[in-house]
Amino acid sequence: MVNVRSQRRIAAKLIGRGRNGVWIDPEVSFKVAQAVTREDVGKLIHDGLIKQRRIIGTSRGRARAQKFKRARGQRRGPGSRKGTANARTNTKVVWMNKIRAQRKYLKSLREEGYITSTTYRALYIKAKGNYFRSVRFLGNYIRESGESLKRIPEGR
Repeated sequence: MVNVRSQRRIAAKLIGRGRNGVWIDPEVSFKVAQAVTREDVGKLIHDGLIKQRRIIGTSRGRARAQKFKRARGQRRGPGSRKGTANARTNTKVVWMNKIRAQRKYLKSLREEGYITSTTYRALYIKAKGNYFRSVRFLGNYIRESGESLKRIPEGR
């Protein structure tokens, strides 16, 4: 076996990789051993006798499969949970999103004339007291109780 340690070092510098990231063709290692200068090694790289090894990283295939299952609701059982329920989905943030949506919906109904200001105030207080689970439940409540001047649109 021919000693090509210095050629490997020079090639690693030229390629911009570590010494283990350089592949030298074993068939022509005697020719590589004769290369002394950086220019000689550069020519060998250009000719393809010295190449850069492929970078092998950690495969993301298993992680993608796991993410797909989590999106479907699998792998979320009690054995997989580490944090508290509040740490996993912050109840304050959930409440803020819910109440903001309900208040926005009530405001739009009042501005469009579907409900009066007194009805708006009563529903606003109910929403603040967590009476409605969502905007849809709020709309259903208004429709069923008949607390409106006009017919509420079916969208929500």
